[in-house]
Amino acid sequence: MLLKKSVVLLCLIAASISLSAKKPNIVLVITDDQGYGDLSCTGNPILKTPHLDTLHAESVRLTDFHVSPTCAPTRGALLSSHYTNRAGPWHTILGRSFLKTSSKTIAEILSSQGYATGLFGKWHLGDNYPYRPQDRGFQEVVSHAAGGVGQTPDYWNNDYFDDVYMHNGEPTRFEGYCTDVFFREAKRFIEQQAESDKPFFAYISTNAPHSPFVCPDDYWKPYKKYGLTDAQAIFFGMIANIDENVGQLRKWLADEGLEQNTIFIFMTDNGTATGRPIYNAGMRGGKGSEYEGGHRVPFFIYWPKGEIYGGRDIDSLTAHIDIMPTLLDLCGISMPMSYAIDGRSLTPLLYDLPFSWPDRSIIVDSQRVVDPIKWKNSAVMTERWRLINGKELYDISADPDQENDIASEYPKALEKLRQDYEDWWADISPSFADESRVIIGHPAENPIVLTSHDWITTDRLTPWNQTHIRQAKEGTGAWHLRVHQTGKYRIRLFRWPPEANASLGSSLPAGEPVSGLKAYSNYEGIALPITQAIIKVGDVTLEKAVSPDAHFVEFDINLAAGKVEFYTEFHFKNTKKPAISAYYAEVKAL
Repeated sequence: MLLKKSVVLLCLIAASISLSAKKPNIVLVITDDQGYGDLSCTGNPILKTPHLDTLHAESVRLTDFHVSPTCAPTRGALLSSHYTNRAGPWHTILGRSFLKTSSKTIAEILSSQGYATGLFGKWHLGDNYPYRPQDRGFQEVVSHAAGGVGQTPDYWNNDYFDDVYMHNGEPTRFEGYCTDVFFREAKRFIEQQAESDKPFFAYISTNAPHSPFVCPDDYWKPYKKYGLTDAQAIFFGMIANIDENVGQLRKWLADEGLEQNTIFIFMTDNGTATGRPIYNAGMRGGKGSEYEGGHRVPFFIYWPKGEIYGGRDIDSLTAHIDIMPTLLDLCGISMPMSYAIDGRSLTPLLYDLPFSWPDRSIIVDSQRVVDPIKWKNSAVMTERWRLINGKELYDISADPDQENDIASEYPKALEKLRQDYEDWWADISPSFADESRVIIGHPAENPIVLTSHDWITTDRLTPWNQTHIRQAKEGTGAWHLRVHQTGKYRIRLFRWPPEANASLGSSLPAGEPVSGLKAYSNYEGIALPITQAIIKVGDVTLEKAVSPDAHFVEFDINLAAGKVEFYTEFHFKNTKKPAISAYYAEVKAL
């Protein structure tokens, strides 16, 4: 009887939403490397986040909410409702941060239902076609490249202040600090949609407080009086700046009459990267860890018109894979019948409907390798249990610090959770063979610029940020590509990115100092005495002598449509110095 009543209530809610004059708007704010304990409302004794504290007090809070232990994996699962390893971005580099085209995004579904969709800030699910945000349902995009400002694919010399970001595919300079820019551009987008009376989805995904630690002085210097390191103080200052932006945006939404029918969400993408020594809410582990502190994060949701408010906690086990079906439910939009998801709608929990919430196993892991490894850095979670790496067992209700491994005491629980993982692995592992490849020669992006961030290589520390490029980090790797159409292609190899407009043999000065610690641009660029360039594309190998005064070395080659591996080498005057692959390559279909 309770179940029948609950289904009726759900139907009434859905009908009310679908019949309303205007579907709800959505603002989803997700921050980078801020953990559960990096808020004053969750108990941090030093950090002050008054605006987020207010949102916390007014919201429904998911207190046992889990994401992946690192950033791109969380974003892939959040946007697609597919487990990270199914969706594709199980790493942050090495060509394994791409969201597979077989995974739909919530932006694709919402845009098909009349929503305006905008991304502001961090994407980190692919910087080339067909993985860019504009390829995946976002109509308005203001974004840095890769996983953070100043990483290798990002516009050269970006340092958090007055940077060049991609605005709908075009490099555009914006004035101000990065977080301020992303919130300001989101506000511009929202204002445009409000004027046209169109529902919107604004995805505000900050790169802060991820390192490098760069922030205006007014936000971080007050924290030095607490005896923090500069890195810790700036980390907190970056969060204080986010807090201020959230407060300003919420006030503006209220002033503009948009607050009541806007679903406002705040969450973070993994456990704390820097705040753990100060306060970690009693959890074990931080960013990258399979223990609780690596993946349990804050989640606040507030929607006055939908009666989701009031400062209520939901203690049930929930995860990033649940957010897409939940938001679609709240917007009265059906999931496409042909699209199978891994999550479930949280609507019954949000409305405290009177029926039991079935227990389930949720699995997260931290792979950070080219190909997933079974059991690697994994956590199998239920309401009561945490199975770590298939071996350690913790009763999370009795042992939230995960100090007492009781696997030997509960063999049946251990066996059940191991079987849940085995079933999960058997379900998702066939998808690993479906490798995500950047497409070259497609009119959507021609020419295309490839970077060492996406090399496929066994070197875990591939040159993924601009400091590595400046300091001439050694390494080699290949790009795994798909040729869109058979024909002639022109390939250009660069020492420096094309926009740097620098010759192959030149050095470059360090960028201007910034407030805080060093940005990736604040290092001198080392000259490389390149004498020879080699490309290997499939079975074809070509080589050329290099003029140090040239900005690039160019090859023309005929390519057949289909999969291809593209490998490059730069050789040097000093033959003892090992060859490196080109950090940047431009490929154009002629």
